[in-house]
Amino acid sequence: MRHEQSGEGPLAREVEPGALYVVATPIGNLGDISLRARSVLEQVDCIAAEDTRVTRRLFSHGAPRARLLALHAHNERAQLARIVERLREGETVALVSDAGTPGISDPGSRLVEAVHDAGLPVRAVPGPSAVMAALSVCGLDIARFTFCGFLPASRAARRRALGELGAAPGALVFLEAPHRVCASVADLADVLGGDRRIAIARELTKRFESVHRCPLAAAAEWLAGDPDRVRGEFVLVVEADAAPASGDEALARRLADALRDELPPARAASVIARVAGVDREQAWRLALAARSD
Repeated sequence: MRHEQSGEGPLAREVEPGALYVVATPIGNLGDISLRARSVLEQVDCIAAEDTRVTRRLFSHGAPRARLLALHAHNERAQLARIVERLREGETVALVSDAGTPGISDPGSRLVEAVHDAGLPVRAVPGPSAVMAALSVCGLDIARFTFCGFLPASRAARRRALGELGAAPGALVFLEAPHRVCASVADLADVLGGDRRIAIARELTKRFESVHRCPLAAAAEWLAGDPDRVRGEFVLVVEADAAPASGDEALARRLADALRDELPPARAASVIARVAGVDREQAWRLALAARSD
């Protein structure tokens, strides 16, 4: 049996029997795979991969020692029992997605939950993340942020979701596909306000990586200015809404009570902050407290 070894270099670490390893893989540049990730992938018995063809590219010799098992959005539920049974029998399994960290807007979260429910160990092998990469290079205030994932595809649902998110404190982080990025950015400006700045991070770690910052009001026009700007995968970082730090708290409380049954908390908080002059976070707390009362 193989046992985990600590205190040695990453290549000397051996995988733990019966454990699921959640392994982050490169989001573009294959050189970003960590030594530990490569070591784990070379030692496990089975690799559960979103697309087995993509995962094979991580191995310079073309094929891993481990068995490859497809695990994607369409078959994740069906594969859970099979993988859990492998772990119960003492096999080691690595979970990978096509790029980045599994379970973060990618398949894998249901498997992780099932393994925990079965009382089996889950181990993290951290590494590349499009979200963290975008935040690190966006040049905006990211002391607090909300990860929002992909926005809904339909315009009405997208605008409703943005209406709920508008009062959230801190920056907002979205993932977006090239065929929807222009429409999403236009809705961001309409719903959140054109004065807030956005960082449009595209093709991170790849050859045509770019980060463009501008007011939301100018973002859609900038994207439309060059066909190349709407190619690739996007992370959108919208800065926190600037709001006065103080205001009429008594008025804010009255507004929260009055709007409790009229508007959802996010929209109520937006009105409270604007009318009473309190900051968005305080308005959000008052709106939630009024709703719970």
